[in-house]
Amino acid sequence: MIRLFAPDNLEAGAIVAAAPEQAHYLTRVMRLGLGGAVALFNGRDGEWSARISGVSRRGATLTVEGLVRPQTVGPDLDLLVALVKRARLETIIEKATELGARRVRLITTRRTNADHTNVARLTAIAVEAAEQTGRLDVPEIVAPEKLESVLAAWPVDRRLMFCDEAGDASPALTVMTGAAPGVWAILIGPEGGFAPEERAAVRAVPASLAVNLGPNILRADTAAIAALTLWQAALGDWRHAP
Repeated sequence: MIRLFAPDNLEAGAIVAAAPEQAHYLTRVMRLGLGGAVALFNGRDGEWSARISGVSRRGATLTVEGLVRPQTVGPDLDLLVALVKRARLETIIEKATELGARRVRLITTRRTNADHTNVARLTAIAVEAAEQTGRLDVPEIVAPEKLESVLAAWPVDRRLMFCDEAGDASPALTVMTGAAPGVWAILIGPEGGFAPEERAAVRAVPASLAVNLGPNILRADTAAIAALTLWQAALGDWRHAP
């Protein structure tokens, strides 16, 4: 079943206009015609069955039929990642979506090799990953912020898994196994690592728990995937059968 994200309110009988790229995918790529079955979700109303009810040069319309899955909410987990080169950042967004992050917050540090990015494109990548992976929501992609500003406003109730490449932190799984579930964030640094003063500032956050991801130096995209996987296995929804 083809799944599409639709920001419209979803209820039986609602008419949804497919976005131009969605209409092209449905009618030109997948070659669906009138009556073709589609699943829709919007992050609020669950997943609904729908059928193509109109096709024209301008696009396609979908008529919503019935609720397939009620809305569920995954763990309240943020991924904070320093900006890296575009291809690797896009991989991080895709995999963070697949691995259940609720938000991806982009940060700049002294050693980031980029200071801006296309948030709209990253959001589109997150939407596509959510469509393919079966999620009922799409993670929020937050525009780049300076690390010092993020730390200065850090909430006391959100634990911070600090992936510290310096090598003197405890193994991630050991730390996570002894921690409590709740609202969390994971912090991944730039390819060049955190500057010493940044590392000290992160460790000074009361909610911060420094961890290491093993003996090898990992690229940012690999580190993000590894950290999300370990967190989900220890504290997230991987602990429960579907």
